[in-house]
Amino acid sequence: MSGDPERPVYRVDWLPGGDVLEARCFCGARRGLPDPVTAWTWLLDHPRHAAPPPEGGPR
Repeated sequence: MSGDPERPVYRVDWLPGGDVLEARCFCGARRGLPDPVTAWTWLLDHPRHAAPPPEGGPR
């Protein structure tokens, strides 16, 4: 399988030990979310989520 370097890559991973999914956008933004629909909605909302959260704030 060959990848297209121009296409963005989104990832949603299950974090073991809980019911949290980690969504990772191609821009580097990450966020822990409770369900896959919320995770994909957040990812596809790029670039509005692209700003990193303030230090100490929720992801």
